[in-house]
Amino acid sequence: MPSTLEGQITMEKTPSYFVTNHAPKRIHSMARDIKLIIVVRNPVTRAISDYTQTLSKKPEIPTFEVLAFKNRTLGLIDASWSALRIGIYALHLESWMQYFPLSQMHFVSGERLIVDPAGEMAKVQDFLGLKRIVTDKHFYFNKTKGFPCLKKPEDSSTPRCLGKSKGRTHPKIDTDVIRRLHKFYKPFNMMFYQMTGQNFEWELEEDSESRGSQD
Repeated sequence: MPSTLEGQITMEKTPSYFVTNHAPKRIHSMARDIKLIIVVRNPVTRAISDYTQTLSKKPEIPTFEVLAFKNRTLGLIDASWSALRIGIYALHLESWMQYFPLSQMHFVSGERLIVDPAGEMAKVQDFLGLKRIVTDKHFYFNKTKGFPCLKKPEDSSTPRCLGKSKGRTHPKIDTDVIRRLHKFYKPFNMMFYQMTGQNFEWELEEDSESRGSQD
């Protein structure tokens, strides 16, 4: 990590940290007072998004339905498949809580980040002890991608939007598979809500993944 002067905050982003077993211990040994920001979304939507990304690079891979089950007839879900395993947030959070208190963690709702980016960024800035510099005027919604883009209100430069790998239309997944995955994740979600003290309300979205959504 680069040197940080007084009055500065150094930030670094690597999504795989949260699901890497040895990451909490190594980060704690480097900077035990570090603040951690974790962005989470409905694990079912997240798994489909993960699959969509892989499919774009490897179009020959089996269908989502095939990869998600050890035995579909018996309803045995393959939790060892990384696309599904990553979404068991409670399991990963347990590893982090062995080294860091919840007071050093801030959880961002991926769903709310899309519909209210300024609101979520206000919470992040408060968590980091920063002035609320980033506000509504820094965002506009890109209807093509289905995501908000960041802009600088003081100039006319081109807004910064998510790259080409984001905003892909998800493949249509069998509704029975969606239902089974929601049932699989529900106890883990409940545990995660209890651990974080936040209700992300993913159970209210059980019908949304069966319709066309975006990555």
